[in-house]
Amino acid sequence: MGLAGFLAEFRRRGVYKTAAVYAAIAWVLLEVLSVVFQNFEAPAWVFKVITTVFLLGFPVACLMAWGFDITPKGVRLVGFNVEKAAPPAKNLSSVDALPVATAGAPVIAVLAFNNLSADPGQEYFSDGIAEDIITDLSKLTELRVIARNSSFTYKGKPVDLKRVGRELGARYVLEGSVRRVGERVRVTSQLSDASDGLQVWAERYDRDLTDIFMVQDELTLEIIRALRIHLSPEKQQQLTRRSDVSIEAHNLFLRGREQAYRTTAEGNSIARQLLAQAIELSPAFASAHAFVAFTHIDDYVMGWIEHPERSLEFGVAIARRAYEFEPDNPDVLFLMSMALQWSRRLEDSLEFAHRCLQVAPNYAMGWLQLANLLHYLGDEEESLRALDRYFELDPLYPDVALYFRAEAESALGRYQDAVGTLRQRLTRNPRSQTSYALLASCYGHLDRMEDASAAWSEVLKIEPGFSWERRRRILPYKNPETLEQRIEGLRKAGLQV
Repeated sequence: MGLAGFLAEFRRRGVYKTAAVYAAIAWVLLEVLSVVFQNFEAPAWVFKVITTVFLLGFPVACLMAWGFDITPKGVRLVGFNVEKAAPPAKNLSSVDALPVATAGAPVIAVLAFNNLSADPGQEYFSDGIAEDIITDLSKLTELRVIARNSSFTYKGKPVDLKRVGRELGARYVLEGSVRRVGERVRVTSQLSDASDGLQVWAERYDRDLTDIFMVQDELTLEIIRALRIHLSPEKQQQLTRRSDVSIEAHNLFLRGREQAYRTTAEGNSIARQLLAQAIELSPAFASAHAFVAFTHIDDYVMGWIEHPERSLEFGVAIARRAYEFEPDNPDVLFLMSMALQWSRRLEDSLEFAHRCLQVAPNYAMGWLQLANLLHYLGDEEESLRALDRYFELDPLYPDVALYFRAEAESALGRYQDAVGTLRQRLTRNPRSQTSYALLASCYGHLDRMEDASAAWSEVLKIEPGFSWERRRRILPYKNPETLEQRIEGLRKAGLQV
């Protein structure tokens, strides 16, 4: 850990705050005692002894702030490198070491629940219920769960179950609706067989809003029973909710997460404000801490702030705190892997990526993170295999997944394959300057000079100040030659870089 990281750790553990409070209180007390001792004509040595005691107590108070933390569960020791506590994954170099859904396991898609509340702004709440169910089900190897990105594609559209099942490769589809009225909530849901459109199971829950976590637990377990999946008591216990998170904090978290999903500078800023309020109400809310970390890391990667290095330090420190609170939360493990990746601690990042997928084998973003990380580690074949697993869980994947595939193909020297993949991405996202830059490099390696020049012209149209120096500084390649290979393709095409 560098000096900047060490200072960030001081800030995170509240050492600065403790030092300031201690100094202020000590100064006030000494001033008061000085006046009192003068009035009572106390010996001078008494005041000197008390001053010495205060001075000796200062480093003790700072050490206590460094070593201990006050949580909802009481005072606890804080470790220095908490991320080292992650259980080591076996055979980290192979995707085959990770669990997957058992052969023949049912495939389910959980669609976004409809918001039937009078306030359209409550949509975040209905979305949050569906997403929590997806995350819970993703922990099971007894079924395969389609990713939120794909299943939420049908949000606000008429649902043709057979079409949904066909496009997502899902046998079962869960639909639902949520209506909030004051402090009451009604959740309805139905599970259907997409092959024939017949209903398999349906239920309605009318509860107090404070019971919403219990409703989600019951709903998840009913789905499992309807699919005739038998879980051990231990596995059922893994699906239980956070009892120490208040409803108000959970609402703020859902709103903050929705803003973080925008992946914009403005969205990140708003997300941090909402998530900070959630954490103030429930200090041990691990997922809230995790998404605060996400916004800082996103700001760093995209260069949206004045001091990106400081943002990355914040992201790592906050992700570590989230891990302290909930070490088996897949969101937290995913963010720990991402934070450590961009900090160039690739081996540690890999342990957390594996741990995330051990906890939640159907956690699609965990597979995408693993694929990207393996590329930075230089293991391109394994990166492509991780992407194949990701595509199974997210069949309507975002276009960035195609870019990850093209990066691995290019690094393997499969330039023609990379060209085809990049063309697919540019069809979906014609404003991707990074795709045009990689495309120009591939054309250079293929001796297609005119095509390389045309692709590079598109880069400069979209981002006139496109900088390879920034990418050398930011992109965490274990072997810098991987990036230099890309730049070499541009030089072969006679382009000035």
